[in-house]
Parts: sequence; C-alpha cells; structure tokens
Amino acid sequence: SEIIELLEDFAPKALKEDYDNVGLMIGERKSVINSVLVSLDCTMEVILEAVDKGCQLIISHHPLLFRKPSSITEDTLIGAKIRKVIQNNLNLYAMHTNLDVAEGGLNDIIVNVLGFGNGSIIERSSNGREDKKDGIGRLIELKDEMTLAELSSRVKSSLNLGYLRYIGERERKVKKLAVINGSGQDYFDKAKNLGADCIISGDTTYHYVSDLYEEGIAVIDAGHFGTEWPAMKNFALVFEKLLKERGLELNILVSEKNFDPYKIY
Repeated sequence: SEIIELLEDFAPKALKEDYDNVGLMIGERKSVINSVLVSLDCTMEVILEAVDKGCQLIISHHPLLFRKPSSITEDTLIGAKIRKVIQNNLNLYAMHTNLDVAEGGLNDIIVNVLGFGNGSIIERSSNGREDKKDGIGRLIELKDEMTLAELSSRVKSSLNLGYLRYIGERERKVKKLAVINGSGQDYFDKAKNLGADCIISGDTTYHYVSDLYEEGIAVIDAGHFGTEWPAMKNFALVFEKLLKERGLELNILVSEKNFDPYKIY
C-alpha cells in the first residue's frame, strides 16, 4: 500500500486515457514487499523471472488486464499468466498512459535520454494536475539545427537500437521536433500544427507517413519497444529515488527477460 501510494502520487490513475486500465492488476495491498521487478510487458518469461529472483511485485508499463477476460484458465495465454501470478503470490501493478503523460514520466524521460532536455506539452491531459505539466508528447525547440540523418543517428545510438525507420530526406534540416513514446500517431496532426519539423515515435503506418512526407514533415519511427523500454528502465531509477525520499529501502531490479519481439532478417 505504501508503494501504491508513492506510485499514484507520481502518476495518478486519473491521468490515464479512457480506454486504459492501470493500477493494481493482481495482488493484495497488505503484501510485504522486499524486491520489485520493473518491466515493460508482463510476459510469462517476466513472471517466471520475478519468481526466480524472489520478487514479490512486478511493475509493468503495459497492463496485463487490458480488457476483461471471459475466463481464467490454462487454455488461454492471459489465463495462464494470471494463474501463474496468483500461484506464486505475486503482485502485479501497471502504470501505462498515466505514466506516459505525468510530469517526469516516460514522455519526459525519453526526451532526456535523447539528450534534448525539457520540452513543452503537445496536448495537456484533461485530468492534469494544476501544479504539474501533465500531458501527451513533448515539443522541443533545438538550439542548433540538425539534419534528419544526424537526428536519426542520435536516436539510434541513444536508444541503443539495432535499426529504425525514417521518412524524409537525409539532409533535411530539423529545428523543432515532437517526441511521443509508444504509439503516437493519433497526435501527429497536433504536432504538425504546432510547427514540428520532425516527429519521433513508434508504430507508424504507411498511408499516414506517406501523407506527412508530402507535407514536408519528417518522421523517425524508432518502434514501440524502442521508444518505451529505455524510458521504463530509467523510470526504475526514478522509482528508487522516490522510495529513498520516503525512507523505504527495497531491492529494485530491471527485467532481463523483456525484449523486442521484432527481429531483423
């Protein structure tokens, strides 16, 4: 319960998108926690990793219970996961779109990982806190122009990516860029209208970026995993700092079993 209070002070559940499901997915608020495993996804491998490493709590970005299951049996993957969590007395907590938009959350973290400092909000959260800068996406005004090739190289190296996709001419100059971690395509028009020369996100689709190319807007698709896992690993450090500020000492582990399912052929 102390951990949940801390997490929800940092990224209140009210900040989530309407379609989302966040918070304590499985578990008991009175559980005593000594070790926490931080992950992007709650895969079966991550669950078994938590068991092997003696963790009592998994904090994942993507919620295991996104939609209500019709049954909880070994016949389905989600049913098998739920049963495995319960059988091993694990607790599972998800921080998804509320962590994306919260001030200091994944949007801000990924911008800092890329080395751009703080940016302004692309779209303020409708349930944002008055004293905080909560909202989707970040808009950055570069001090010095960069070519699209230089920017793509920075994104690839900063996020430790094996590959990325980009739209636009390599020597195109970029002065203002938008960063939206995960699937940010719904906010591309807003970013464009705010003057973004280039948008960094993931999960882009052909027809959408084809239109942006014609409109002279560059896009760097660094992948859903690529734009969120580096940020989530950094959130583990933020979480550890927040715990220490409250006098709580826990063993915080970052998953070694969470990986991008896409492979390059």
